[in-house]
Amino acid sequence: MLYALTIRSPAARGRLVSIETPKFPGSYTLITAAQIPGKNQLEDFPVPILASDTVSYIGEPVALLVGPDEAKLEDYAGRCTAVVREEVPDFSGNAVSEESIAKKREYTEGDPEPLFAGAESVVKGVYTTGIQEHWYSEPHGAVAVFGNGKITIHTATQWPFHVKRSAAKVLKMEPSAVDVDPAQIGVHLDGKLWYPSLISCQAALGAFITGKPVKLMLTREEDYRYSPKRNRTEIHIRSALGSKGEILGTEIRVTAETGARNVFTGEILDHTCLGCLGIYRLGKIDLQGIAVKTNIPPQGPLGGFGLSQGFFAIERHVSRIADSLGEDPAEWRKKNCLAKNSSLAIGIPLKNQAPVTELIDTAAAMSGYYRRWASYELLRRSRQGREWDINSEPLRGMGIAAAYQGSGLLYSGSDKGAYSVELTLEKDGALEIKTSIASAGAENIRIWRTFASEILAVNAAQVRVQCGSGAPDSGPGCLSRNITVITRLVEKCCQAIRKQRFRDPLPITVRRSVRPGKTAPWGRENNEKPADPNAFARPGWGAAAVEIEIDAISLIPRIRGIWIAVDGGRIHSQARARHSLKTSAIQALDWCSRDALNYDQGRISRGFLGGYAISGPMEIPPIYIDFLWNDNSPPKGIGELPFSCIPAAYVQAVSQAMDHPFEKLPVTAEDVWEAAQLKKTGDGA
Repeated sequence: MLYALTIRSPAARGRLVSIETPKFPGSYTLITAAQIPGKNQLEDFPVPILASDTVSYIGEPVALLVGPDEAKLEDYAGRCTAVVREEVPDFSGNAVSEESIAKKREYTEGDPEPLFAGAESVVKGVYTTGIQEHWYSEPHGAVAVFGNGKITIHTATQWPFHVKRSAAKVLKMEPSAVDVDPAQIGVHLDGKLWYPSLISCQAALGAFITGKPVKLMLTREEDYRYSPKRNRTEIHIRSALGSKGEILGTEIRVTAETGARNVFTGEILDHTCLGCLGIYRLGKIDLQGIAVKTNIPPQGPLGGFGLSQGFFAIERHVSRIADSLGEDPAEWRKKNCLAKNSSLAIGIPLKNQAPVTELIDTAAAMSGYYRRWASYELLRRSRQGREWDINSEPLRGMGIAAAYQGSGLLYSGSDKGAYSVELTLEKDGALEIKTSIASAGAENIRIWRTFASEILAVNAAQVRVQCGSGAPDSGPGCLSRNITVITRLVEKCCQAIRKQRFRDPLPITVRRSVRPGKTAPWGRENNEKPADPNAFARPGWGAAAVEIEIDAISLIPRIRGIWIAVDGGRIHSQARARHSLKTSAIQALDWCSRDALNYDQGRISRGFLGGYAISGPMEIPPIYIDFLWNDNSPPKGIGELPFSCIPAAYVQAVSQAMDHPFEKLPVTAEDVWEAAQLKKTGDGA
């Protein structure tokens, strides 16, 4: 086996002139884009395997160095230099131009502008969310083995068939000649959705050219610097209110900074815009959104494909509306939530009533929200007008928020969104389940075995699961598709085999598929790619209450408890559902309070890597979870609900405690300190 290291661009933007290398033995090979036999691009995304002409961010791969000795390879690679004729980069996205806009979204329901002049009051805010690292267990890597006209790729991926199709086009091979063996990947938060395809294609290219197995494994530092992150957003919302506190009209402006190369740009922008419209009656609406290209590594999905960023903005905004009216934010939400038989803005009708009131009441009852919020609100008001002294009393706050989650992508790529699962009942009574999704995990497999036992009376020990590209294409393992779409297909296959088993000889093989529906996106008949209404037809729903206390010494908000109420339809495994929600809740809290990752002139500083902190076991607050049990409803996606519910509830709680309207993520001790200084000088809100 040979090892591969990546030669990267030192410039954020410019023309690649040449690659200067030292002299090295013939057993070491430098591979550039000119040696790619097929298409120099990932499937569905304009991401080059190796940059050949232009570079778009610092660290973009421009070549591979392959050799037998890792230590010497590092030495030789360190002396390779990419020469770039540099151009002026854009790191912030502030200088928006037609060239920098990757995607636009416009949505209107009437014209809200005339309503602002005659409104009882106007509430406006600018809500920003920061960049977040996925921080999965191991860095990205791949091993590729080439021989007899075929190639096998071993990698940890949520989407084996995307690796397969990309590698086939890069190597100019038939897809049947490419086999992908996906590894178990653990908690990934969508960090291993598309990027493993890039690493895999590079390893496969090395194996194809050298004729030997090639291993490409990123270091933790490489992965941290150049892999996708949750993208930054800035969302402006302005609402005109009527005499009863209702919203007459709303103006929304969304900017999503998606980095270089446009990966999932339309999906992320539309999820963000959909989240911004929330679950409330917003009156007449004028929404305009843009995804902006910048010269940092491609940003990508994390915990909701942008839906969580949008929900943070609208949930924080409606809490500010309630504060301006002197109302309990929970009560305002219940009075103004979507009615039965409503449709989402994208044009998808909700097949079930939105259980917002029931969820808020459940979360409130679990947490004692109404009593605590009222008490902390009295304390907040009693402090107004007095000289500010943060040490005079403990500062506490209570927040609540609600959201929904879909269970699929809005738009499909070259695979047309047609995904399948195949089951075979063998002559010896064994059952084989074939699905390409490898991130199913042991609990999902247990659920499938339970279906087989109950429906087919098969011994659970005789149920085998085959994952990878040798199985049917089951699509990407994201947005809770494992438990919703794939589990439903497994159930349908079991039911079909049950109907055939006593009239047809064994073995019996059954395949069941799902295909995307088609609806005009955002209610428009135009030339845009149709959206899949099934992605949000039966969303999962959730509400979260968060209680915090401000530490008088460190000024770090300490979370006293989190209470989450969830409508997930039929829950196949309560243990897996609770684990998924708790894991997401911990990651959401880190996003709220500490994940402040920044690019400085296109680079993440070395200090960030050593100082990047995530919650340790002793720091995790009590997390309480309850479900609205509904066995008559199919399973719904719920794993990413905490990302959409908890941040707004957390920031509302901190805002109540400090009597200051925070509008950003994360809220750090420095932000609390600045708010405290404003109070001392009398300049606070």
